[in-house]
Amino acid sequence: MKKDTETKGLRTWIDIDKKALASNFKAIRDFVSPDTKVMAVAKSNAYGHSLIDFSQEMQGLGVDWIGVDSIVEAMTLRESGITKPLLVLGYTLTEMLVKASELDVSISVSTFETLDAIAKETFAKKLKIHVKTDTGMHRQGFQKSDIARVIETLKKLDDKIEVEGLFTHFGAAKNPLFPKRTNDQIELFKEWIDVFKKADRVPIIHACASGGAFIFPQAHFDMVRVGIAMYGLWPSKEAEMFLKDKINLKPILTWKTIVSEVKNVPKGDSVGYDFTEEFSRDSKIAVCPVGYWHGYPRALSSIGHVLVCGVRARVIGRVSMDMITIDVTDIEGVKVGDEVTLIGTDGKETVSAEDIAHILDGSLYEIVTRLNPLIKRIYR
Repeated sequence: MKKDTETKGLRTWIDIDKKALASNFKAIRDFVSPDTKVMAVAKSNAYGHSLIDFSQEMQGLGVDWIGVDSIVEAMTLRESGITKPLLVLGYTLTEMLVKASELDVSISVSTFETLDAIAKETFAKKLKIHVKTDTGMHRQGFQKSDIARVIETLKKLDDKIEVEGLFTHFGAAKNPLFPKRTNDQIELFKEWIDVFKKADRVPIIHACASGGAFIFPQAHFDMVRVGIAMYGLWPSKEAEMFLKDKINLKPILTWKTIVSEVKNVPKGDSVGYDFTEEFSRDSKIAVCPVGYWHGYPRALSSIGHVLVCGVRARVIGRVSMDMITIDVTDIEGVKVGDEVTLIGTDGKETVSAEDIAHILDGSLYEIVTRLNPLIKRIYR
């Protein structure tokens, strides 16, 4: 299969299916109640799917909020025309607090050090904050013993801040068979909610990421934060088995490269760095101009598969920094310029991010987020 006009001049590229993205958003929007807001989490280059392009698409689809990791990502989105409410989920450097206020970007606050820094700043307009609570995962967040001090400190900052949100994050909400730890977190979070209500603070309350949104509807509260599922990927196999008949997710990403060289090699010769693999028969091989710099894991050396002409071809020898070699001995007609699918579907065959993660005993989150951000993403 030859390249099209949009990929002319590219050795590797990533296609994003806009219709599949719209379908995922509708499926998620329909799954939660109409009163529950949906945040699309676009952090870390939109999980490898392009921060700006993804956010622009989500804004057009009518998502309520967009979540990012840093104020730098938020600044990038504001500069690209994103007007939707933005929440920085990660840590905001204290020297960037004024910038967040100027850009109307909400930030997560999870330490007294940040509250102290806010007290020392002067803002032209109130800084919007979401208070992060630690209900057991023990990453970011104020702990239960901090509740009274948090409320007292927030009152002192009323002239500088708008407490827009109260939230937590679940550590193990992806498996419906083991709900206890998540239920414990929900109960502790409700204590925070009660205290905030008694203090006449009723901000946007949110707790669920993708797994929690699917498996713990009692914790939807005012908003759900959907990351991996928006991209058509399941947060876990357990979640997929539990809900595949109730919600249909479609992977939106396809990663492709081309064949840059084809050659015949004799039985007994070896291939790649360190000559780790010897040919057991006369073979035909193809070279593709991608490697671990692009995000194709070196650990797939000799065990990964790609798709050529709708047929699976095994990666042979070492994955190099900028090249892989594949065995096309049994595939007819492979020639220079042919498309090669690294992640996605070609004909009846599919190589998914989940497949790669399974082979490597890793995480599909890691597979997609590590795709080099310099690779062109094409939304169509």
